[in-house]
Order: sequence, then structure tokens, then C-alpha cells
Amino acid sequence: MENVLLTVHLILALLLVGVVLLQRSEGGGLGMGGGGGGAMSQRQAANAMTRATWIIAVAFICTSLALTIVAASNSSTGSVLDQIGSQGEADSGAPVGNDLLPPTTGSNPLAPPRAEDLTPGAAPETQGQTPVPPAPAN
Repeated sequence: MENVLLTVHLILALLLVGVVLLQRSEGGGLGMGGGGGGAMSQRQAANAMTRATWIIAVAFICTSLALTIVAASNSSTGSVLDQIGSQGEADSGAPVGNDLLPPTTGSNPLAPPRAEDLTPGAAPETQGQTPVPPAPAN
């Protein structure tokens, strides 16, 4: 049902664009014709095109509303983010929650050391190591 409505909606959108482009604008536009002869006068053609534009526009709005109603009836009551979260938990290979963090051990803490724990002037990498004297200049 939703696919049929979507197809009709797309056809109506293309028809609406075509009908609007065929209408004669004040500057000439893409309108066809220009002579006074023919089966219909310019005023009758303008009325027919205006009527066709209104009919297609109303049908386009109706299919838009129908698609909205169908989509709302097919959706669940939760939010999109809730649906993503439940799908992520269902995937066995996708890491979720605390699986994203590296494992911690006693000697390898998860967080870097606090500034109070460092000795003044020592970088975190060299904390607890003996400093290496610079190499003598040649």
C-alpha cells in the first residue's frame, strides 16, 4: 500500500512540475503557443492549465497526507533513538556500552594520573623512571 502511494505521489510531483512549466508566464517562460488561432483561445487554455494545476496540487497534498498517515500507523510508539539502541544490542558483533572501553588492571589504570600524583616537572610517561642524562656533545 505504501509503495503504491509513493509511486502515485512521485508521478503527481512530476506532473505538477510539468504543468507549472507549461503555463505561460508574463515573460513568456516555457509556455507554448502564441498565435491567436487554434481550437482554444489563450484565455481558455490558461483556465484549463490553472484548473489542471489545482487538481494535481490537491491530489499531491492528499497523497502526502496519506503517506504520513500510513507511515505513522506502521511505526512503533518509541523514538528512533530507542529503535537504534535495541538494534545495536541485538547485533552480536557490535560493541555497546562498556565494551568500547579497554580492560583495566591494577597497574594499568583506565584514566591518566592526576596532576597531584605527579612530581613537579615530570612528564606522565617518565613518572617513576630514572631520568636519562643527556648525551655529551662532541
